[in-house]
Amino acid sequence: MNKILILVLTELLFTLSYQKESTTPFQNIFQDPSIEKLKNPKTIQEKLSNAALSIIDPEVVYTPDYVCIKYPNGDVPAKTGVCTDVVIRAYRKLGIDLQKEVHEDMKAHFESYPNLKKWGLKTTDTNIDHRRVPNLEVFFERKGKKIQVSNNANDYKTGELVTWIIGDKLPHIGIITHIKSKDGKRPMIVHNVGNGQVLEDCLFSWKIVGHYKYGN
Repeated sequence: MNKILILVLTELLFTLSYQKESTTPFQNIFQDPSIEKLKNPKTIQEKLSNAALSIIDPEVVYTPDYVCIKYPNGDVPAKTGVCTDVVIRAYRKLGIDLQKEVHEDMKAHFESYPNLKKWGLKTTDTNIDHRRVPNLEVFFERKGKKIQVSNNANDYKTGELVTWIIGDKLPHIGIITHIKSKDGKRPMIVHNVGNGQVLEDCLFSWKIVGHYKYGN
């Protein structure tokens, strides 16, 4: 079966299954005007949190299609995207192009990425490489900082990234913000798992498999 078709089918299963795998109720915030950005952010992590909040848009349709995009600074149509596009778009607000960064590192260290073993790919692809969670996990570990996964919400700081496995097979990623859940116990996440680019109380909704910090 065509490798691209397999990717599309996998992402479709991702969208259909996330509700079933959720372990906690979601607190949804879309474009609530009461959401306050951090004033005078100093670190990249604080700026990333603000950037993530600035791209909240429930009208973004979860679209896992393979799309040919320009390079560098390429993006799929604005009202479409998947979880990785949230991260890519937020970092671009800070002048960081993950499409370019991931491509250059993958080109120089292809064997370190899961393309060959996971998808049978033998070359880089600037259209899709940076839009795959497993590739971002490798990149963030190589170029940023990998942080130990824990069940303590206090260990997850503003502007860090978290990855999950939904149903033991479907990868997902989101950005940790400074906004707290209604009970004040968990940081809320900007992500897209089927309801658009939204802010949700979902840190422990699925199995956490990765925790990263990227950008100085």
